[in-house]
Amino acid sequence: MRLQGKTAIVTGGASGFGAGITRKFVAEGANVMIADLNIDMANELAAELGDRVKTVQTNVAQNDSVMDMVTATLKAFGKIDILINNAGTTHLPAPMEDVTEDDFDKVFAVNCKSVYLTAKHIVPLMKAQGSGAILNLASTAGVSPRPRLNWYNASKGWMNNATKGMAVELAPVGIRVNALNPVAGDTPMLKLFMGEDTPEMRAKFLSTIPIGRFSTPEDMGNAACYLCSDEASMVTGVCMEVDGGRCI
Repeated sequence: MRLQGKTAIVTGGASGFGAGITRKFVAEGANVMIADLNIDMANELAAELGDRVKTVQTNVAQNDSVMDMVTATLKAFGKIDILINNAGTTHLPAPMEDVTEDDFDKVFAVNCKSVYLTAKHIVPLMKAQGSGAILNLASTAGVSPRPRLNWYNASKGWMNNATKGMAVELAPVGIRVNALNPVAGDTPMLKLFMGEDTPEMRAKFLSTIPIGRFSTPEDMGNAACYLCSDEASMVTGVCMEVDGGRCI
C-alpha cells in the first residue's frame, strides 16, 4: 500500500502501459482518474477495478479538455497528488521527409503540448499543497533513436528534456518530476512502431533488446509506482530506462 491515500491521474490509462500503471496504483492503495479518449475502454477497466477508479473522456492536446479532466478529478477525489503523462501517439515508420504535416502536428500535440497543458493546470495545485509527483512516459526512442521514426523520436527527446527542466524548477516547491523510457511493448501502439505486425518484424525488434522481450504494462506499473511513491523522495529529474538493455 505504498500509494495509500494518494490520488493519481493517468492519461491514456485505459490500455497498454497506462492500464498497467492504473492497475498497479490501485493495488498499492491509490485513487485513480483514468483520462482517456476511449471512454468505453476506460469505463470497462474502472468497473473491473472498483470504486477507487473514476473516468473522464479527455483529449490531452486540447486545453478545455485538460481543464475538464482536472475539474472532474477534484470533484471525485478532492486533490491531485500524482500526474502520469502517459497518453501518446506516433507516426508510421517513414523517411523523415515523407511524414505528413498533419501527422507531425498530431505527434507533437499529443506527446509534447499535453505535458505543457497538464503542467499549466496541475502544477499550481501541487504548489499550493507543497507536494506532488509528475511522471512523463517518454521512450527509448528519445535516447537512442530508431530510423524512420524521426519526429516521434524527437518528441520523446523533448519529453526527456522537459522532464529535467521541470524537475529543477519545481524541486524547491516540493514537486518531483521524472520520466520512464520504455522500449516497445506488446500494446496497441506496437503495430504503429513496426509498420506491420509480423513474426519477422517482431523478431527484428526483439533482436535489439538484450533481455529478449518487450516492455510490459506490469514493468511500467512497477517502475511508476516506485518513482511516484515516498520511497523515491530523493529522486527527481531521472529519465529511467526500463528497456531490457536496449540503450546500452
